[in-house]
Amino acid sequence: MQKKNVVIIGNGISGITAARFIRKFSDHRITVISEESDHFYSRTALMYIYMGHMTYENTKPYEDWFWKKNRIELVRGYVTKVDTEKKGLMLTGGDIVYYDVLILATGSKSRKFGWPGQDLRGVQGLYNLQDLELMEENTQGINRAVVVGGGLIGIEMAEMLHSRHIPVTFLVRESGYWTNILPTEEGLMISRHIREHHIDLRLETELKEILPDETGRVRAIITNKNEEIACQFVGLTTGVMPNIEFLRDSGVEVGRGVMINNYFETNVPDVYAIGDCGQFREPRSGHPPIEQLWYTGRMHGETVARTICGERAAYDRGVWFNSAKFLHIEYQTYGFVASRPQDGEESLYWEHPDGHHAVRINYRASDGVVIGSNFFGIRHNQAVWERWLRERRTIDYVLEHLGAANFDPEFYTQFERAVVKQYNERYWGRKVMLKRKRGVRSRLLELVGTE
Repeated sequence: MQKKNVVIIGNGISGITAARFIRKFSDHRITVISEESDHFYSRTALMYIYMGHMTYENTKPYEDWFWKKNRIELVRGYVTKVDTEKKGLMLTGGDIVYYDVLILATGSKSRKFGWPGQDLRGVQGLYNLQDLELMEENTQGINRAVVVGGGLIGIEMAEMLHSRHIPVTFLVRESGYWTNILPTEEGLMISRHIREHHIDLRLETELKEILPDETGRVRAIITNKNEEIACQFVGLTTGVMPNIEFLRDSGVEVGRGVMINNYFETNVPDVYAIGDCGQFREPRSGHPPIEQLWYTGRMHGETVARTICGERAAYDRGVWFNSAKFLHIEYQTYGFVASRPQDGEESLYWEHPDGHHAVRINYRASDGVVIGSNFFGIRHNQAVWERWLRERRTIDYVLEHLGAANFDPEFYTQFERAVVKQYNERYWGRKVMLKRKRGVRSRLLELVGTE
């Protein structure tokens, strides 16, 4: 294999995974350019630095000597322009870095929507290390904060502020927390949980304007209901957008993100895009064109590395998976669970009276094949659920073997029997009636612990 000069812009999970696997598969020269930090760190751990659970050093998966040992050159800098004809990258300060193969892994940045006052001091998003440092500065000595936007970053920022005993008002435009993603029952459960933590959750409420004080710092916000809420910090967590402005005159085709095929190839030879900044031209049915998850970013990096190193590989995300934490409630989802009921689907939903544990399993009404599940406060094994969904297991099979998927520690309370009991009571009673009419023997499901 001819040795190439591979340059990666971005040192997040996608870019660094690509670098690691290119080194594993080849002797190519590898250069990683990033303005954000000297070394790769876990972006999902930023909140724990602020909350005092970790230090920055704790968030680095690799020792500082790792990069030199693996011959991965790190360049601290910001790319201002990409010249795809000369294969050159212009950095602030005038330096030029040349490449044979370029991987764009520039991630995302916080999105703003043109609110009056959105650029005042004390107003910010939370995506990178610089945002965390700014938040540390912006929240010193404040009396109240407002977080705008009901996604995952929003709940993380609310928890961060809450951990420092800073009163938080949380604006969510939907009728329940994250109900554009979560079904109604789960959204209402998490909404109740947020309020249990004395976070001032305002549903169906949007930001209208941010008001300044005489020094140019935020002093209050106005909602769409014309209510003024005093605050000295506003967290804008209404989503992120691909970080691609520097590509506008490069010849690389962009939409919302960098346009790519299933091999992460752009319209320009030897230029690839992975992670948050890539936008699939033809996404698979039910898959988003831009994937903004840690585990998909890692898969992007490994897949593109194989192609660059001579093993042309198409991307296959496989079974959808995501996990998060809403204050004290852990969340996992497998397969496809829509926020609203879909035609031809049935849904089993069980919620514990404590409001901290819930299970939803969606399946096709025609044949009972399970298509997705949600778990709250209960840990299930990802490998087991991936296998069940790939094998197109039915709701009866899944429920009979539900105990096999439980991944909670040994002495944790397990709730699978309650889920099976609810299914028997609500669904088998109806099926028994139908089968008796047809002269078919019926039985109740029983939970078994192993497959």
